Amino acid sequence: MDLNDAYANAPYIDGAEGYPAAWAKSADAYRKQLSFAGRVRPGLMYGHGTREVLDLFLPEGTPKSLFIFVHGGYWMKFDRTDWSHLAEGMRANGWAVAMPSYDLCPRVRISDITRQIAQAISVSAREISGPIRLAGHSAGGHLVARMCAPGVLPDDVRARLAHVMPISPLGDLSPLMDTLMNQQLKLDADEARSESPIHQPKPDTRVTVWVGADERPVFVQQARDLAAAWDCGLQVEPGKHHFDVIDCLEQPNSALVQRLLLD
Repeated sequence: MDLNDAYANAPYIDGAEGYPAAWAKSADAYRKQLSFAGRVRPGLMYGHGTREVLDLFLPEGTPKSLFIFVHGGYWMKFDRTDWSHLAEGMRANGWAVAMPSYDLCPRVRISDITRQIAQAISVSAREISGPIRLAGHSAGGHLVARMCAPGVLPDDVRARLAHVMPISPLGDLSPLMDTLMNQQLKLDADEARSESPIHQPKPDTRVTVWVGADERPVFVQQARDLAAAWDCGLQVEPGKHHFDVIDCLEQPNSALVQRLLLD
């Protein structure tokens, strides 16, 4: 198998080149709309680095609790401002929504990003009380899955996890060592294993692994393998590919959002 091709999404998605601009446009319009309504707290620092920043989107009235979304991009692309519109599904259900940026490879390693996301969640948890739900897409799916491992989050924050949803996650990083991406990721065998959620203990919180049925076969297999290793829920959503599988986060009554709301 040519792993460079196997993990390449864009060549197999019609109109793939237009997605990043469309995401950024929708996200910008959403931030402006919520800023006008006084429902966004932008640029909250969770660390000292320029990318250790999150945006917090607020519902009408007192938040029921906290939802955190972690973006993807193979740990090498994008930031929080490309995905703001995906907050709406949970926000419309009464939840505060935090979206962090993080440093990108090759400036840092994946293990550094894991620590940053843990810090972002901890800081967000100080802002909003109650149970915490996490979702992340692709590399972000890897990162929220890592939050389930013992010792990654502080005990008091981890105890608040109510539902974790890795969407199209990379649960086993070892194949990526044999791709050209690894020139930027710089994975070695030790880090690939320690950063692979598939090798973590089964979490003691609800987990649903979500993936599109029309994704590249390796992503469907990664999702199946993680769900099997953790003996947790798995949803293979018909008709969805790697770029549009996250669209339903924008829709308050979508099956994905309603699943996230389950305790």
